[in-house]
Amino acid sequence: MSDAFPPPPAPALPSSRKLITALAAIAVISGLLVAVTYQVTAPVIKKNQQAALERAIFQVLPTATAHANFRLEGNALTPLPAEQFAEANVFAGYDADHQLVGVAMEGSARGYQDVVRILYAYDPAQQGILGFTVLQSSETPGIGDKVESDDAFQENFNPLDASLNAAGDALAHPITTVKNGRKVNAWEIDGISGATITSAAVGNALNTSAQAMLPTLIANQHLLTPRKGDE
Repeated sequence: MSDAFPPPPAPALPSSRKLITALAAIAVISGLLVAVTYQVTAPVIKKNQQAALERAIFQVLPTATAHANFRLEGNALTPLPAEQFAEANVFAGYDADHQLVGVAMEGSARGYQDVVRILYAYDPAQQGILGFTVLQSSETPGIGDKVESDDAFQENFNPLDASLNAAGDALAHPITTVKNGRKVNAWEIDGISGATITSAAVGNALNTSAQAMLPTLIANQHLLTPRKGDE
């Protein structure tokens, strides 16, 4: 016995042109949403990053009550006004008596999982590194973050020797991280057992930055004299 009713016809498929047009429209809308989101959030992110950096400056220079901004590039150290904070890579800290207490600069090196970025304090008078704080790190919690919490590790910076050679064009001794308990020289960092890669990254970051920055900084340290209106 044959069916009483024939099967319904198959639904018509949309044309490839319509599909391409729809996909293109979705892509354009998505791109616009991403662009608008970036335009809205970028200034907020930048402001928050600058605020975090300014807090870090006073963290590594705890006796400072004000700071001045500088741009170190090549053989030049250029003072910058407060509104050009984002362009600075050297921050001079001053106490309540307008005396220089140290200079804060950034350094970075590869750690166990990612790049470790630090901000460290340097004292031109002692030619030594006074301490540091981590600005960015993806190291294993409880292991890699020991570089900030381990008291013995922090003793390396009391201060850490970063004096220049006689020519003034490089460190007299490269900053190196040694195995825990092996430190014998003032320019060596006694590493942390169980966090050797991260503690080595701190040493590498300090050495790379100091070798590049300190010769120009010391040659132009007269510019670090506090200027009226610096904040």
